[in-house]
Amino acid sequence: MIFNSIEFAVFLPIVFALYWFVLKNKFKAQNLFLLAASYFFYGWWDWRFLSLLFLSSTIDYTVGFYLDKTDNPVQRKRLLLVTMSVNLIILGVFKYFNFFAESFVELLAKFHVEAGFTTLKIILPVGISFYTFQSMAYVIDVYRKEIKASKDFLTFLAFVSFFPQLVAGPIQRAKHLLPQFHHARIFKYEIAVTGLRLILYGLFKKVVIADNLDTFVDEIFSHPEIYSGWVSITAVLFFAIQIYCDFSGYSDIAIGTARLFGFDLTENFRTPYFAISLREFWQRWHISLSTWFRDYLYIPLGGNRKGEARQYFNLFITFVISGLWHGANFTFIIWGFIHGACMVAEDFIKQRTKIVSPSLVKWSITFSIVCFAWIFFRAKNLTDAITIIQSLTHGFDMNALSEVFDKVYFSNVFVNVLKGCLLFLLLSELMISRIGFANLFEASPRLLRIGYYYLLILLIAFVGLNDNAPNFIYFKF
Repeated sequence: MIFNSIEFAVFLPIVFALYWFVLKNKFKAQNLFLLAASYFFYGWWDWRFLSLLFLSSTIDYTVGFYLDKTDNPVQRKRLLLVTMSVNLIILGVFKYFNFFAESFVELLAKFHVEAGFTTLKIILPVGISFYTFQSMAYVIDVYRKEIKASKDFLTFLAFVSFFPQLVAGPIQRAKHLLPQFHHARIFKYEIAVTGLRLILYGLFKKVVIADNLDTFVDEIFSHPEIYSGWVSITAVLFFAIQIYCDFSGYSDIAIGTARLFGFDLTENFRTPYFAISLREFWQRWHISLSTWFRDYLYIPLGGNRKGEARQYFNLFITFVISGLWHGANFTFIIWGFIHGACMVAEDFIKQRTKIVSPSLVKWSITFSIVCFAWIFFRAKNLTDAITIIQSLTHGFDMNALSEVFDKVYFSNVFVNVLKGCLLFLLLSELMISRIGFANLFEASPRLLRIGYYYLLILLIAFVGLNDNAPNFIYFKF
């Protein structure tokens, strides 16, 4: 079940009504109901995945429970090793087995050795990287004695499987979300309204912007040898916008949906494309994952406490592993490599020079690096990525770009409407970056707010209806 589906449009109001009107003021019953609703939501894709979700949650709950019972450092390390091993093995088998097996077969073939095994046809469970990281972080926090272990098994299951953020985050820390399950939630109209605003804006970004740009992007990235010049540049730029609107749109809907049930989820995006440095970009992009890698990988590796060389190594390796987290493909590793190397270079230059560059120059450099790295993120393989990069420097024909628009969208009217939607997105994002999403509405006259709502609804209804709309991009991670 996905957010932009008829099924979810039926599911959400039913769950909302039962949660608030039938189970009102009974927060334990609400927790149990949310657990059932979340498992139903997740099982809609494939009920077999539920056993994996339950297994991972049960192991981490059990390990956390026993960690709280002992102060013996040896026993505590063994318990931590158990949960780390199980979670990483689950990820390794379902997400990376075929990747490493295929790479090994190719390596042997170069030495004219035929491998005696083949890859397995393993289906990647939706959202496995997200709920595994969330559950694993809980155990690490209990091990560090930053939080107490949960004593309520069903509540812990509800925390891990909470359906608004189960499939693609934001990844929630136990210290932030888990306590919210342990006390009564009170329905607040004002909070619910802010949630609906986020849902509406998230749907606009997803179905109006991201899904329609995907049509153009997919055509060029599926046939990179055919296109060049402005066509390729436009495809790279469109993908940068697409992946932002797709993923931040999901996060908006997730956070907004959680608010409808009285829960507060952490912010995941903060207008990242206005960043004027890569460091700032990663403080604004996929914040829940960035801080996860900072707290559970970069800092444990030594962070910046063991000298400059070690700091740069820690920073670089963190980004490479982050790239691997995104997918079992060398393209993702290179994507992480680019960000890691550029982050190190940026920090190195900043420490040794006192050159003050205009903000526009710094933004241009940052945005260009981010877009260049997106080529590897989007390309199916390294060959296609290299072909796209080579095509960026020749064949600058505006007529070719117009022909591709005609081929992809079939209508000049639709192309103009899409351009208007992109301009509307840009203006909205500029306002959000300056005054924040909440103030964008609260500081506006009531008539202007209503007009904004109706405009989004009309755009979603008439521009966003797409029978072949793709899934959210981050579902495959």
